[in-house]
Amino acid sequence: MRISDADREQVAQVLHTAMSEGRITINELEERLTTVYAAKTVGDLKPVTADLPRQSRSAIEPSTSRALGLPDDRIGGHPGSGASIAVLSGASRKGSWVVPPQHNSFAFWGGTELDLRHARFAEKHSTITAVAIMGGIDIIVPDDINVDVTGIGFMGAFELEDRAGTPAAPPTAPTVKITGLAFWGGVVVKRKPRKKDTPELEA
Repeated sequence: MRISDADREQVAQVLHTAMSEGRITINELEERLTTVYAAKTVGDLKPVTADLPRQSRSAIEPSTSRALGLPDDRIGGHPGSGASIAVLSGASRKGSWVVPPQHNSFAFWGGTELDLRHARFAEKHSTITAVAIMGGIDIIVPDDINVDVTGIGFMGAFELEDRAGTPAAPPTAPTVKITGLAFWGGVVVKRKPRKKDTPELEA
């Protein structure tokens, strides 16, 4: 993929920061900047920051970071609630929360909503088991993570709605597997563009 001047400047800023932290020398900075400003593709930039820690690369925009194959900065954190249950009621998980490796969502004559657009992920691979019995579960996933929907609908629907219309996320992005059962109910996974506004913190 071809890169822009903005991409080069972001990586150059990371290198200047690394030098100020003592991670690379002035000579190394000059050598790497020569590579950066001569770079034409993402592949040309990858070696320049490969040996720097994640925090040193924080100035790089997420989209550029993912294109460079760098680890996704949304992975890590203390896992949030392992369950969302709605029985004759409603439940939701949204805003800034940490998706655990396994989350169970259950709705019986009620509804639950899981919104992952501002979420972090405790691990790179997560599984959400959704069971809706005469109820409904809506799961909103951003278009820059990988999602695998394998649930079963029995006299109900277990489906993926792709409203983003964008290609699959890169392999370095978090992966969420969504499985379970919809019986006389519905589990709908909606793939949407990530929100650009500031997230609300979950109470």
